[in-house]
Amino acid sequence: MHAQGSRSKLDYGKTLIIGFGFFGISVMWKLYNDYVPIFLQAGNPAFETGTRAAGFGFGAALTGFIMTLDNIAGLFLLPLIGVWSDRVWTRLGRRKPFIVALAPISIAAFVMIPFVVRGIPETLSGEAAQLGSTLALFMIAVGIFLLAMAGFRTPVISLMPDLTPSNLRSQANGIINLMGGLGGVIITLVGAFLYSIDIALPFIIAGVLMALAVVVLVILVREPRQLPYAPEAREEHGRLNVRASFLAVPEKARRSLLFLMLAIFLWFVGYNAIETFFTSYGVNVLGIQENEASLLSSVSYITFILFAVPSGFIAARIGRRTTITAGLLIFAVLLLVGYLVPNIFVIGGALAFGGLAWALVNINSLPMVVDSAVSDVTIGTYIGFYYLASQLAAITGPVLNGIVIERTGNFGLVLLVPVIFFVLAALAMRGVTRGEARESSA
Repeated sequence: MHAQGSRSKLDYGKTLIIGFGFFGISVMWKLYNDYVPIFLQAGNPAFETGTRAAGFGFGAALTGFIMTLDNIAGLFLLPLIGVWSDRVWTRLGRRKPFIVALAPISIAAFVMIPFVVRGIPETLSGEAAQLGSTLALFMIAVGIFLLAMAGFRTPVISLMPDLTPSNLRSQANGIINLMGGLGGVIITLVGAFLYSIDIALPFIIAGVLMALAVVVLVILVREPRQLPYAPEAREEHGRLNVRASFLAVPEKARRSLLFLMLAIFLWFVGYNAIETFFTSYGVNVLGIQENEASLLSSVSYITFILFAVPSGFIAARIGRRTTITAGLLIFAVLLLVGYLVPNIFVIGGALAFGGLAWALVNINSLPMVVDSAVSDVTIGTYIGFYYLASQLAAITGPVLNGIVIERTGNFGLVLLVPVIFFVLAALAMRGVTRGEARESSA
């Protein structure tokens, strides 16, 4: 498989198949982010009553911290595994061994979470200190799920740039994220109905969908031993060292990469805060049920899906940096309007257009990081850099918003704090000088 410069065409079939991996990941993350905060907070007197699940009665700040555990695990594992998967080769390939080994573990632990919660007696809901072994089992299930997911996420994402030339990566990432957004919408719509019957049902369905996605990916995607778009082969297989890999980046490229990672950190601080606490916002500010809040959040997933592929083509026309900056500023304005007018219809409209704006940002950020690399043989390493910034942000965002909520008692601030970080991210993008699409040599 060889690139033909600007004449190369995107392999839509292969890209869609790779997208099934991201589909499965998105299905599980959407449920995890929507309902695990509810399980943690249900039973707390400061939390709105009327939820359908018993819970541990934690406050918003502690809930925010627990919701960052996946990002703490990812902060260390994702960059390391990115470097590792660049340097290994097995009969299955570079990336697929991580997927085959860890996906089944993550699925099993994920499905266990609601069964543990379902076993909490209503009389003890909110009495975390008295729940003892139930809380321990819950945290074990969550911990195993998070570690396993962190272990195979970078290899799944690396498959797209491995098999796609530079000048088509934004468009390909649009398709990948379309698949992810589709997974989020499907599980939200189906999951909200199933949740009202039994809180375990949507988790079971998500586990089945993830298993099917892994089977499709492993069977139908073939990894070449020599990366098709790499100008040179990597022969050294030294010690895994993320810091050394970063210092190996040329100085001028390193400065641009630092600004890009700063921008990614800033916008994800804002976005992950919303993602973690939006269902709580819906329950406490809009006065709706948690599954209804989850449905409301799916509006942005739908518009994200609709605009995922066009955003890649927009970036190919006007440039990735300009596209990302525009998306950040549009999203900031929409969130500010939503904060000032906390009406369900206004929020719905802000989320709808916010999905379009987020597509401009999210679709083009990972290709921009990958194309900051000097050589395509380090794709996994640079994706690790991307996740280093995003995971550090995902640790900071929920905790920051949890503290703000707990100290002010105002869940409405979930929409205001991200405005500041999106504007700061747009300013950081001014220092980015690399990462635009480059022509691939044959």
